[in-house]
Amino acid sequence: KMAGSSAPWIGSAYLFLQSTCKTIVLPSLYESSQKKPSVFKALKLALADSTGSVNGVDMLKVHCSHPHLIVQLKFCKQENCRRFLQSYREGVLQESLQNHLQLSLAMTTVPLEMELKAGNEHLDNMLKDEDRCLECIYREKPDRLRDEEITELEECLKSLIVHQSINNNMAVKGCASLNSPSLPCASQGSSPQVTFIFQGQQFANRTLTPDDHQKFAKLVSKKWKQVGRSLQKNCRALRDPVIDNLALEYDREGLYEQAYQLLLRFIQSEGKKATIARLIAALEENGLISLAEELLGLHSNEDCS
Repeated sequence: KMAGSSAPWIGSAYLFLQSTCKTIVLPSLYESSQKKPSVFKALKLALADSTGSVNGVDMLKVHCSHPHLIVQLKFCKQENCRRFLQSYREGVLQESLQNHLQLSLAMTTVPLEMELKAGNEHLDNMLKDEDRCLECIYREKPDRLRDEEITELEECLKSLIVHQSINNNMAVKGCASLNSPSLPCASQGSSPQVTFIFQGQQFANRTLTPDDHQKFAKLVSKKWKQVGRSLQKNCRALRDPVIDNLALEYDREGLYEQAYQLLLRFIQSEGKKATIARLIAALEENGLISLAEELLGLHSNEDCS
């Protein structure tokens, strides 16, 4: 790549990642076959952000060493390494990775701690001396070729991006998989007067109101998690482990607040698609008929737990 006999600039470093939230264990997420592509995607995008190029830094292997996720990095150009170090030093990489993990894993927040090492050197202690950091990274030549798993994940990510637009176009069909066959898809018509059937009666399908929200939180009691798992089938924002995280985060506040926060996530993420039909279907699926009747105004205040 370079003129003369001099070899191209190549160096290696290890990025240590750990979540500061006890309920989010990065190695466990990466070891999960379902979550691994999402974590890899977040890593790939954040590293691309840090150098301004998808090929600015290469991942050779991801190690799971509880509680750390350790990423072995390979740099092929000094200017890419400089950009990476600047991004790391200024906290841009950390913020970018937190955001990408949050989006990829559909979590509320993924707080991270980072550490950068090259050989025995802790680069965090010398970040202000960029040339010294570069020297340490350059001294550490990569000791391996890219791991086969990384290559597979790269391919998986490419095909995912290709199919993204197709999936987006099919999103309307997604809510057809609601368990109750009597429920029409909430996205079928642009008119808000789409209806659904509950216990043989027809009801207008409307967006959830603050009154629905409060009644649900007050009356769903211990079954709020089960309802959340029914809703998560068609709601990315409630995918695992979001529900368990809510349970831990609002444990002290009690069941009302846990249920309230669950439905808040649903409403915030789904917007106008957060309809009464979807909630009623989830309640029916979990045998909460009395609460469904309460929300539809079929009887006065009876306890629905």
